[in-house]
Amino acid sequence: MQLTQLRHLVGLAEAGSFSKAARGLFITQPALSRSIRALEGELGLALFDRVGHRIELTPFGRDVLERARRLLEDAHDLAELGAGLRHGRSGRLAVGLGSGPAAFVTRPLLAGFATRQAGMRLELARGSATLLLQRLRARSLDALVVDLLSVPPSGDLHIDMLVRMRGAFLCRPRHALARRRRVRFEQLLQYPIACTPLSDEIARTLVQRYGPQAHPDHLVTLRGDDLPSLVEVAAHSDAILLAVRAVAPALHELPVEPGLGASAQFGLVTLARRAQAPALELLRQALREHLHDAAPAAGQ
Repeated sequence: MQLTQLRHLVGLAEAGSFSKAARGLFITQPALSRSIRALEGELGLALFDRVGHRIELTPFGRDVLERARRLLEDAHDLAELGAGLRHGRSGRLAVGLGSGPAAFVTRPLLAGFATRQAGMRLELARGSATLLLQRLRARSLDALVVDLLSVPPSGDLHIDMLVRMRGAFLCRPRHALARRRRVRFEQLLQYPIACTPLSDEIARTLVQRYGPQAHPDHLVTLRGDDLPSLVEVAAHSDAILLAVRAVAPALHELPVEPGLGASAQFGLVTLARRAQAPALELLRQALREHLHDAAPAAGQ
């Protein structure tokens, strides 16, 4: 049984004659007759009584007609649903955000989907890379936007590198160290150091540059997942923020010697063998629009 046969049935019932129905369906009358006979053969009962040049639905035909209309409506709704999902007009997208990307894209994502994809259901989740990966593998999240340095290599993950963003030590413009043309690492230790959880690779870079005292376990005194809150703390206190430069353009970048030479690598992570959510391309477009690195400070 095919949807085309059901359309022929409905068209014939509404037209009342084979010739008129064939014209309305844009097929030949013999083709319509064959379609109806094939449907009757499959169902095992007559759908129409032929009375001269007229046709009338049989009692069985009336029951089939009612169900055929419902099936055609459901098929139309499914087609509309598929089109809506493909073009981002409907559906659900659940995205996990690491602390760094969340500071850049949370508000733009919410605003963009609210204005341009109002029919979409967007869900954003925050957390550590480990927790977000667990949720991705459990299929409660469709994708992650995280620092790829925090993602262990795995064959079940597909990774799209989006942007590399330079790290820096940042402070408020009126900070005592902001007036210095060069800052030694030891001078930073006189102040609270704030940052989000750091990857093992960044921790190794810090130790290689500045020695064992630069390991995050010893260096960091203010640690949290909410990067915007840490930016606010640095903007209104003597705390020094260790973060990607672009997250806080209003803060002053300290010219630490030697230079930090570390960066975050933000990327999109999905399951390698899972069909991707149709709205994922909308997410990619938004990320490309809002994830940008900052220019180096003068003299860096």
